[in-house]
Amino acid sequence: MVLERIKQMLIKEVKQVRRDPRMRAVILIVPILQSLAFGYAVTTDVRHVPTAVYDTDNSVESRDLISRFLGSDYFDAVEYVHNDDGARDALDHGRVRLVIHLRHGFGEAVRNGRTAEAQLLIDGTDSNTAGLVLQYASGIATDYDRDILVTRALATTGVVPVVEPMNLEVRSWFNENLESRNYFVPGVIALLVAVTTLLLTSMAVVREKEIGTIEQIIVTPITKTEFILGKSVPFVIIAYMNVLLVTAVSVFWFNVPIRGSILLLLGATGLYLLTMIGIGLFISTVASTQQQAMMSAFFFIFPAILLSGFIFPIANMPVVVQWFTYLDPLRYFLIIIRGVFLKGVGTAVLWPQLAALAVLGVLTLSFSVSMFRKTLG
Repeated sequence: MVLERIKQMLIKEVKQVRRDPRMRAVILIVPILQSLAFGYAVTTDVRHVPTAVYDTDNSVESRDLISRFLGSDYFDAVEYVHNDDGARDALDHGRVRLVIHLRHGFGEAVRNGRTAEAQLLIDGTDSNTAGLVLQYASGIATDYDRDILVTRALATTGVVPVVEPMNLEVRSWFNENLESRNYFVPGVIALLVAVTTLLLTSMAVVREKEIGTIEQIIVTPITKTEFILGKSVPFVIIAYMNVLLVTAVSVFWFNVPIRGSILLLLGATGLYLLTMIGIGLFISTVASTQQQAMMSAFFFIFPAILLSGFIFPIANMPVVVQWFTYLDPLRYFLIIIRGVFLKGVGTAVLWPQLAALAVLGVLTLSFSVSMFRKTLG
């Protein structure tokens, strides 16, 4: 009898999802769009920086240095300027991110062994990109300077100086090519589960209030536990569908490696869902309309994303803010996802995050059930 009542609730929820075009869009279209957006648009890799060349020297040496910049994959010449106003205008209007300025006398200084000066004007609006541009430019300038010293020594002594460089061997673990999409795309799983589960669950009970069927449900023999299960299970199934869909897009479309256990990922998703469903049910019980429920869900989602470490490293946050991140389930789930995808680690490494999700899930769901019981009462 209990299973039959839960079954009828499940059938009712599935029919409601099928009839609502907004829910169908959330279930099918949003996962694909977010995966593609994060795979193609969200990247910290800096390539093909639009560059303006401001060369008032126009010597062999200045052209050689400029060719080294433009011959790399990092800088593309989109504009040639001939005065200070032109350089300023290009930066002000955002046409370029970098201006390479070589003053008159650069080539003569290089030929006479004096210190040659070059100026780089960088758009520092985006500090992260500006820092990377500065690193790339410094590396090119250092190589140019070393080649000049070698050429000069060869011309004066006839012997190439033997310089023993430091043997620095660099190996990147887990993300060998340092592709930012390998870091961001798996994180879409955590965002999708949070967004879809919270939105759908937060509107589950309040929808019954709006259409006037909550009173009919109260007077039926169905218990509160059966009601919660009937409301939650469809959204759990939807969340798992999203996880599998985004995982397939990540692996087969973007070639993101998955080195760990899929079963561990699905198990961690279950623990993560406890918290999301608990928060969604709490919002649904205290909200009066679906619009209130949706706005409340977004009010939780945005701070959760900011505090999760998905965009900004938690270590760079103030200490007080870092304390609040321990209450964010998204923080723990992101560590698990990246551990499974990139590192291939298991429960021996990820058990603290799994335990934190379990504790948060039980506490959140228990609190929501108690509030739900009071609402029905």
